Amino acid sequence: MAKAKTLKSASKPGIGQYILFLLLFLYTAFCALPILLVIISAFTSEKEIETTGFTYLPKTFSFSGMDAVLRYGEQLRTSYGITIFITLAGTLVGLLIMSMFAYSLSRPDFALRKILSVYLLIPMLFNGGQLSNYIIFTSQYHLKDSLLLLILPLCVTTMNVIILRTYIANSIPEELMDAARIDGAGEYRTFFQITLPLMKPSLAAVGFMMATAYWNDWQNAYLYIESNSKKPLQLLLINIQKSIETMLNNKNIPAAVLQAMGGSIPKYSSTMATVIVVIGPVIIAYPFFQKYFVKGLTVGSVKG
Repeated sequence: MAKAKTLKSASKPGIGQYILFLLLFLYTAFCALPILLVIISAFTSEKEIETTGFTYLPKTFSFSGMDAVLRYGEQLRTSYGITIFITLAGTLVGLLIMSMFAYSLSRPDFALRKILSVYLLIPMLFNGGQLSNYIIFTSQYHLKDSLLLLILPLCVTTMNVIILRTYIANSIPEELMDAARIDGAGEYRTFFQITLPLMKPSLAAVGFMMATAYWNDWQNAYLYIESNSKKPLQLLLINIQKSIETMLNNKNIPAAVLQAMGGSIPKYSSTMATVIVVIGPVIIAYPFFQKYFVKGLTVGSVKG
């Protein structure tokens, strides 16, 4: 009975836990407030933003900023589809290549292990620069205006391979692979049936970072993509912002255009609406990957 009371009292949260909860709640609130301000500002009247600045409690709401972004309806849907395809294809292909690469580097008996390790580190230390990349991709590979140039440059990175290799070496028992070899399994079968299913936490963590990089990439599209049918979301939104800036610099704007935009060009509210369009899917997807993201980065970092 006394033991049960001791366990019951030990299970009650102490004052330290309440303080920690309060600090974490305040930190979360400080992180969420800028996002909330972006959402509110996207639906705030442009005139009010120009006169009073950004505020959490606007007096006048307006959809002019969001309308300026959604005005590109068909192209916006096309760019969303291109970005989703690039993100999914690049992430899946990259995870497959990097996981196989990491598995090879984690095998102590692999003959080319040291050579490939040095080969992996070279791009991390030396880079030919953007100009050399442009010349090679366009003149040698002839990939100008190709979706491959939005997938291949971000497909394999040194740090992601190191994360996957560390996870395999520290978190997957060697005895499982030895048992598979005793049963007659080759390297491919050992990788796909034993190692790959156990790599889910690390694959989810690396996959989320890759997907975020693909989703936010605009520079490669800006350099190589010319067709509207291949234009990703980030490049389209940059073009929208440029078109709004062009209109702001034009003093001879027709009255009908100004009236359609609520009397003024939505410079600030459209920028906030652009942010919502960009980060909305990422915010929605993050909670589903959060537990794998944390576990994948921490479990493989310390050898048990």
